Amino acid sequence: MTISPPPPPTLPEQAALLKLLADEDAAVHRAVRERILAGGPEAARWLHPHRLSGDGVVRRRVREILRHFAAREADREFLLFCLRHQDDCDLETGALLLARTAHPELNAEAYRAVLDQWAADSRERWAGAGAPREVLGRWHAWLFGPEGFHGDRETYFRPGNNYLNEVLDRRAGNPIGLSLVYLLLAKRLGLPMAGIGFPGHFLCRYQDAAESIYIDVFDGGRLLSKADCVNHLLRSGLGFQEPFLAPVSGRLILQRLCANLHQSYAHLGEGENALRVRGYLMALTRGAAE
Repeated sequence: MTISPPPPPTLPEQAALLKLLADEDAAVHRAVRERILAGGPEAARWLHPHRLSGDGVVRRRVREILRHFAAREADREFLLFCLRHQDDCDLETGALLLARTAHPELNAEAYRAVLDQWAADSRERWAGAGAPREVLGRWHAWLFGPEGFHGDRETYFRPGNNYLNEVLDRRAGNPIGLSLVYLLLAKRLGLPMAGIGFPGHFLCRYQDAAESIYIDVFDGGRLLSKADCVNHLLRSGLGFQEPFLAPVSGRLILQRLCANLHQSYAHLGEGENALRVRGYLMALTRGAAE
């Protein structure tokens, strides 16, 4: 049985709800908030103009409710994306939708424009370069030098290291967060680059007809050979298997981002967020199986 939301409040009822929303009594505020939330998305429409209210309390509480509705919509959109798209999903769109679940106000087009600009600036840095290693060397000297991209070793497990917008804003992240930015830039630049789901880490790989170059984006873009990667695995006791160096799909990158987020939120005791992200992981797994 489907329960329909209550009818939208009349103008006098809206005025009364807004007045009560500013009430100092916490119990009154909770009851009014729940009444407004029960109205569903329709409530956001009549509330929206009041985000600019001259009453500071009303303004703050209206914006909190609007953010709640926006977060709910962002959650729905990302879940649908996970269920509808297969391994060839658009990684950039998926990463931005994931970021919106934590930042409902996120302007996706603004972040796409930032990536476009950095790609244009990147291309200028290797003008005249020949061999792939020279191209990558010049690019990395700029990207991890003056531009300041770096691995976040101090707060490695912070959730924001997995959200594309936060990695771009801070120019810092964990291995997969930084690799995500690197892959999106490489795609704009036409570089033959793939993400590599290295055990316990994440790498990128430049691959052309002549050679394979592995890149540790977290470590300042350090260039590695296949032998370097194999030796690392042997030293760590994991042994070597070819799938460890195989490219991973956009869907698997999103899964890994969500797995990191689930671990981070659980560690921080943020049970509601951990449960939310667990739902994304289930949707990504289910979508891949269909």
